[in-house]
Amino acid sequence: MTNPSPGNVAGNWQDTHFGEQGGRLTYGDYLQLAGLLDAQVPESDPAAHDELLFITIHQVYELWFKLILHELTDARDRLLAGETYLPRVRLERCLSIQRVLVGQVDVIDTMTPQDFLRFRNKLSPASGFQSAQFREIEFLSGLKDPTYLQRFRGLSDAEQARLNRRLEEPSLWEAFLATLEKAGFAVATKEDRIASLLTISRDREHHGPFWDLAETMVAHDQAWGMWRARHVLMAERQIGTKAGTGGSAGGAYLRSRVELRFYPELWELRSHM
Repeated sequence: MTNPSPGNVAGNWQDTHFGEQGGRLTYGDYLQLAGLLDAQVPESDPAAHDELLFITIHQVYELWFKLILHELTDARDRLLAGETYLPRVRLERCLSIQRVLVGQVDVIDTMTPQDFLRFRNKLSPASGFQSAQFREIEFLSGLKDPTYLQRFRGLSDAEQARLNRRLEEPSLWEAFLATLEKAGFAVATKEDRIASLLTISRDREHHGPFWDLAETMVAHDQAWGMWRARHVLMAERQIGTKAGTGGSAGGAYLRSRVELRFYPELWELRSHM
């Protein structure tokens, strides 16, 4: 029998093994990097240097939004099942992600208004207003707005279906109330809910898990509001009082949304304590 040459042995091994430890799954394959890194396609001609920055930042936002929806959906489902611990853990992860979202605006702020103007006309009529995942997060958290689907005509069929589903299914707030009701708290009216929340707030020794969960929901709400506020400042720094590329009133529209709350009754509770 003829022994294979060392070169052939090496060649055969390389044909059947990949990676440093011989694993066949590569880092790039697992993360689908070929498609991911090919998804940044600037539109400006001549090329505007900062357009890649703008595209990358917003694609990263959408990836974070996807993860937030994953976490919030699981938190909601577990609340409906009567759980309190893991829903809070999921919300705390969302809170960490939301801090990253706010910090990412600093990267956009490294772009000057002059550099943004070099490609801004290529965005129209595209706008962050059209982010279906952003609206999904709001709907799922408790800020349901059916009129959004009527105002915006550019949704794909898949986006329309997802948003309609979010409008129809229980929100985090509704799931939280369901959990309280299962524990024996009255939630039928606003007065009932405030009274139940006051009972929880005044006896954290016995109702600590509910109080901690409610506080984490407030933190989630607050962080989303901080992202909105930071976004307003970024937009005004870039375009002043100009209309948004999607036809909105720009900074004025963004400012009108800063005061929105997912859980207004949890905020109102403070006035009754």
